[in-house]
Amino acid sequence: MPSNNSKLLLRGAFILTIAAIITKILSAVYRVPFQNIVGDIGFYIYQQVYPIYGIAIALNTYGFPVIISKLVAEAELNKKVNSRDIIHASFIFIGVFGLLLFSVVFFGAELIAGWMGDQNLTPLIKVVSFTFLLVPFISTIRGYFQGKGDMLPTAVSQVQEQLIRVTFILVLSYILMKKGFSLYLVGSSTLISSIGGSLTALITLLIFYFRSKKKNENLTRPGNFYRTIGSKLFIQGTAVCISGALLVLFQFVDSLNIFSLLVKSGVETEKAKELKGIFDRGQPLIQLGTVVATSFSLTLVPSLSSKGKEVDQTRLIEKINIALKISLIVGLGATVGIISIMEPTNILLFSNNEGTRVLQVFAVAIIFSSMILTITGIFQGMGYLITPAKYIILGILFKFIGNYVLIPKFGTMGASLSTVIALMITLGFCIFKLKKIGIQLLSMQFYIKISLSVLIMASILQVWTRVFDYFHMDSRFWSCINALGGVSIGGVFYLFTIGAFKLLDDKEVSQIPFGKLFTRSKR
Repeated sequence: MPSNNSKLLLRGAFILTIAAIITKILSAVYRVPFQNIVGDIGFYIYQQVYPIYGIAIALNTYGFPVIISKLVAEAELNKKVNSRDIIHASFIFIGVFGLLLFSVVFFGAELIAGWMGDQNLTPLIKVVSFTFLLVPFISTIRGYFQGKGDMLPTAVSQVQEQLIRVTFILVLSYILMKKGFSLYLVGSSTLISSIGGSLTALITLLIFYFRSKKKNENLTRPGNFYRTIGSKLFIQGTAVCISGALLVLFQFVDSLNIFSLLVKSGVETEKAKELKGIFDRGQPLIQLGTVVATSFSLTLVPSLSSKGKEVDQTRLIEKINIALKISLIVGLGATVGIISIMEPTNILLFSNNEGTRVLQVFAVAIIFSSMILTITGIFQGMGYLITPAKYIILGILFKFIGNYVLIPKFGTMGASLSTVIALMITLGFCIFKLKKIGIQLLSMQFYIKISLSVLIMASILQVWTRVFDYFHMDSRFWSCINALGGVSIGGVFYLFTIGAFKLLDDKEVSQIPFGKLFTRSKR
């Protein structure tokens, strides 16, 4: 029976992983055509308000559903509390919390826009505030199904939400730009599209919910039932949300002060908006670079939890080492690769090479965020829900201070530097905690081998890009050949060196999603 439960758990985690990969790729990729439609200033307007929506999505995805699912799973196992009572209590608490967030954002929209330095953003902030009213509905239903081991409703609603949202954002922005509407109105339409996506997800979840069998058992609720549920949701749910929303929270800090600090340092208003929009070109690249690590952090929670119950310390350490290895291999490879081909990639995706140096520094965030997200998954799987949230809050504080110190001196390069420094400090705290709880980190030999692997890849990509520079092949067409060719050549050589240095053995590869396909192909 335990093995069957373990298989169901891993299958559910796999479904959620696939859904997470699809939604994160969609979330990153659509920004490229969107920027091409609205330009850097239009992109600035959207990116200023997007983090508020991103926080609501984090609550719907990483925060409350995770905790509700654990409460429901425990109720189903112990048969002491009715799972429907947990959903009822959760809905009341999250409903109050969502209404509070809505009120703060809606009625404080003018104040928030003032902090951002752009009062024209006030209507957009008011629009996005309505997303918080949907949080209690989406979170509780997702948590209910996840607690029962049924991940399909969550997966379907996540993908559907993103598809509807992305489609309407691109279609509406294209139509409104063609008709000559203001960029701020276009920005409002994108946020209305996002709310439309969330509403579609909610309708899908409600259909799943009302079709499910409702078995209400006559179980007595403890006297402090509602208080216990509320405290767990508030403390643990918020902690999980903070951990899952790492990049969104860093974006929110940038939304609050990059533009205003640029203007205060003497940059003309329209130019400051353009510079912020150029800086935001890095967001989809960072998202794509960390998507694999994020997916691993999602699968680690049930995987490590099941190992912990079996008290198999050897298998636990083995799982953790594989996760750290993959995160480092993918994160470092993506970081060095993107930095090496950043200029042609910038021209290919965004039509010019503006801000290339700033984006190259910003790309270093990929490796640090990848490692942080993976270690966060490890902590959560081992039951340390609050620990990573504390370190991320410290990182946000360093990021906030770093912006104020570095942006007046170095402009958007200062914002890139503050992101990298803050993430590096956060990772340092995470590694220190891992060592403190007795987790053995990777060997020095592994670090030497992976350093050689990325050095070889970077050297080959330097030669590749220099050929295009020498013949002045810098049009968008040649940049496409340069960037895509660089990805292919760099990827092939990187995989070859990984195999040659045996950074992963067959047993480790087989435990990665789709890994068994690679081990079979080698035979």
